[in-house]
Amino acid sequence: MNGNSSKPPAWAGSGSGGYESGSDHEGAGGGPGGMRKPLLVQNTGSWYRMGSRQSSLTAGTSSMAIMKESHVSAFLCTLIVALGPIQFGFTGGFSSPTQDAIIKDLGLSISEFSVFGSLSNVGAMVGAIASGQMAEHIGRKGSLMIAAIPNILGWLAISFAKDTSFLYMGRLLEGFGVGVISYVVPVYIAEISPQNMRGALGSVNQLSVTIGIMLAYLLGMFVPWRMLAVIGILPCTVLIPGLFFIPESPRWLAKMNKMDDFETSLQVLRGFETDITSEVNDIKRAVTSSNKRAAIRFQELNQKKFRMPLILGIGLLVLQQLSGINAVLFYASSIFKAAGLTNSDLATFALGVIQVLATGVTTWLVDRAGRRILLIISTAGMTISLLAVAVVFFVKDTVSQDSHLYFVLSMVSLVAIVAYVIAFSFGMGAIPWVIMSEILPVSIKSLAGSFATLANWLTSFGITMTANLLLSWSAGGTFVSYMLVTAFTLVFVILWVPETKGRTLEEIQWSFR
Repeated sequence: MNGNSSKPPAWAGSGSGGYESGSDHEGAGGGPGGMRKPLLVQNTGSWYRMGSRQSSLTAGTSSMAIMKESHVSAFLCTLIVALGPIQFGFTGGFSSPTQDAIIKDLGLSISEFSVFGSLSNVGAMVGAIASGQMAEHIGRKGSLMIAAIPNILGWLAISFAKDTSFLYMGRLLEGFGVGVISYVVPVYIAEISPQNMRGALGSVNQLSVTIGIMLAYLLGMFVPWRMLAVIGILPCTVLIPGLFFIPESPRWLAKMNKMDDFETSLQVLRGFETDITSEVNDIKRAVTSSNKRAAIRFQELNQKKFRMPLILGIGLLVLQQLSGINAVLFYASSIFKAAGLTNSDLATFALGVIQVLATGVTTWLVDRAGRRILLIISTAGMTISLLAVAVVFFVKDTVSQDSHLYFVLSMVSLVAIVAYVIAFSFGMGAIPWVIMSEILPVSIKSLAGSFATLANWLTSFGITMTANLLLSWSAGGTFVSYMLVTAFTLVFVILWVPETKGRTLEEIQWSFR
């Protein structure tokens, strides 16, 4: 991944990378037999490995001095990988402000532009399918590096497009990269974060998506669409060199039986003064039990110990999209026009700013208040807001457009839509991704995680494709159907979603056994 794959793998040497003796580790072994081998060997590939290699040759004091210089906080790592979700958001927000200009410049029909808009979802579904195996075999960092390349190529293709062929190819490439990013980033953040910061750092993923959307809306008002596509290259162009300066996920390294690298990575993340013995032992225990058996096959996911994490992880990500958030955001401008706001682009940007602020509040609260209470508040707020919008649409059909009541109803629908977006951003936007990355056991994370991500993208695609049809059938009926989903989600959270605040990933995963 980082150019050092020619070095001998950790498990090929003297066995120093293996486990120490102990009954916990029977069957796993220090050698290659019990553990998965990484596809790309020596995959830590970070500047701090020099310190790690040196430290084995020097005295204890100098080893600590090297480690002190090498400390990279989980917060800094999160900020670097957050460039991926910014790219994700920018891709999602790009088509809204550029629609008129692209249609005019390239002579497209509305249906051709609609295909362009939806192709990122198709690419993301392919990326989601590949993401689990990529993250498993080449590591979290390697996957992000590979995902960045099609994103850059996709934006270049769009910026040089003369017809639909380059436009469509670019959108598909971007979608693939975004599909990989949407799975790998939350998993990487969950695996590197200390338990008391995991919710906040995990929520940075969704915060970055909303920042990307907002930037696309803002720049789209002032910059020509080809230049906007060139600007889209920036996040991944900065992400690639940034990945060289952060450690690989310690849990992935442990799963690959690269024990020296695993402990170095964890020490670098926690700081040289921190005693990591307890965390190291917990991770070793979890990894040992998952590696005592062969890789999980799809049909084995129905085991009792996997069933609940799967239902929760996939259920929350599917319900997130079934709540209609994409339909509301994609068609917000027409809702704003109906409410009498002439500059719908400015109103859409304002909605983007509100999303960023509300998600920022969630990031601050999630490790203080907990995941469950925020999800309950979020889904309750969404249900009430959607009910208000639905009632307004039903009543508006019976009222004259020139009447004062019609104007009042338009303003109520506007306030309710804004309230819905705030409520969504307050919990259902960020927390399903956080919970998915926390509750899936290490042995099924690659398979189940990519399946959950695929389910999310597939549902998103379905909602986006059907929204126009449903709204033309009955606007009120459409919002009632979304409201029923959010009401069910509220019940789902109250009855089944556990609180994961303040627990290690290993404690969360053992609680389902």
